[in-house]
Order: sequence, then structure tokens, then C-alpha cells
Amino acid sequence: MPSRLRVLAGDCTTILNGPRERTQRGRVVVVVKPDNTTLVHDADGYQPIEWLTRPDSVTVETDASGFTVTAHDGDRTLQVITHEREAGMEVPATEAGIPVGSCPDCASALVRSGGHVACVGCEERYGLPTGATVTERSCEECGLPLLRVERGEVFTVCLDVYCDSLADAVADRFDRVWSCPDCGSDLRVQQATGRVFLGCDAYPECETTFSFPDGVVVDDCPCGLPVLETAEGRRCLDGSCERWEADAGDRRDDTEPPAA
Repeated sequence: MPSRLRVLAGDCTTILNGPRERTQRGRVVVVVKPDNTTLVHDADGYQPIEWLTRPDSVTVETDASGFTVTAHDGDRTLQVITHEREAGMEVPATEAGIPVGSCPDCASALVRSGGHVACVGCEERYGLPTGATVTERSCEECGLPLLRVERGEVFTVCLDVYCDSLADAVADRFDRVWSCPDCGSDLRVQQATGRVFLGCDAYPECETTFSFPDGVVVDDCPCGLPVLETAEGRRCLDGSCERWEADAGDRRDDTEPPAA
């Protein structure tokens, strides 16, 4: 279920104690977010008159006469005390993002926010590989959106890694395709914390690893590793490859016009 956001309003005294101390009074709206962030808004502008971001604790006390909100964060305390209560309620709240489809479990909207996709209904969350594009197509197995991801070539995989793993798709195509430039052993496709990379099969004797950047293989480097076309241009899989840099310099020299 969605998290709950608390909204209270009324004629209040707002007191901030700590390194910066101030007392204000007026008809305000107090918002306590699910992560405890506490905001006090008046009628002027968009910025709250006082706030504490993710404080250590928040206490909301209510009775027939009104409410008191107390938030503590280290040496700072924010307190809002009502003189006249106008409203008080809890409402469901989720993060907002770009709509990318519908949740197959609850039919609510799926939204992309930062590095993940979340459902605004059941709040299921799915991490996104770096550089992934959420397509308009749906997975035939689970109904979630399909992703377009470049890891050596273009792969189309399900948003749910347990339905269709990007690492498995990359491994099927590139596992043991190249050799380690340091020891000659096979480079294996591996995954850790959601990141797909190539690691030497001789580990731990050889600890050579290469991150798989967003891009597609277009050529071979003199070092034996692939050359990838990325958004920043062509590069060797080994971002510090001296042979690729030297070869690229030779190519630039060949294309320069002769001196007058």
C-alpha cells in the first residue's frame, strides 16, 4: 500500500530551536512526509517558512483542541503548536515520475523516477540498468515494460530482472568471447550489485576486470579487446588502454593535411 502523508492546518505558532532560532505565527499548513521530513508552509511563495529534512524523530499529538508537531534532528527542534485547528488528515502519497506503463498486478500507473520504475498503486519498485530506455512494448510473460539496453550490442529485456536477466542475455552473447590481456584466461560475464562487467576467469590469481559501458561493439582494439561506440565516441573496453590511444593518434595523423 502507498505510504501515508500527514497534513495539518490551522492558526499556529512555529518554533525552531537550535543554532538558528526563530518563532513565527500564522495560518499555516504542516506536512509530515513518510520519511519524517517536516515542512511548514504559509500563503507566501513556494518555500516553507521552516522545515527539517529527514529528522531523527517526529511526534504528532492531537486532541479536541488542536495538535502539536515536534520534530528533532540533532541539536535542532521544530515545534508547531495550534491555537485554532482548521484541518488534519492522512493521505496516501508516492513518488512522482514519468509515466511508462501500467502495473500488471494492480493496473495503477508505472512511473520512472531516477534509476528505477515504481508503481503508484502497490509501490512495487524495479531497478534500471545504467543507460536503459523504457520502451512502449510489454513483456509477454509478465506484462511489465521492456527495456532497451546497450551492453556490447542492443538487448531487449524485461523490467523485472527475475523474469528476464540482462546479465544472462549479455553472458549468452559475450561470455568467453575475449581473453584477459594480462594473463590470457577467458573473460567471463559477471554481475554484482546490478552491474554487468567482464572479469578474468583466473580470479583470484588475476584480478583484471572491465566495466561494460553503454555502447555496441564496432571493432577490435590492437590489444585484443573490443572497441565500442558510446555516446562519448569510440573507446577500447579498457578505458586506459595505451595501445588504443596510440592507434587513435596514428589514425588522426593519417588524416591530417600535409604541412604547406
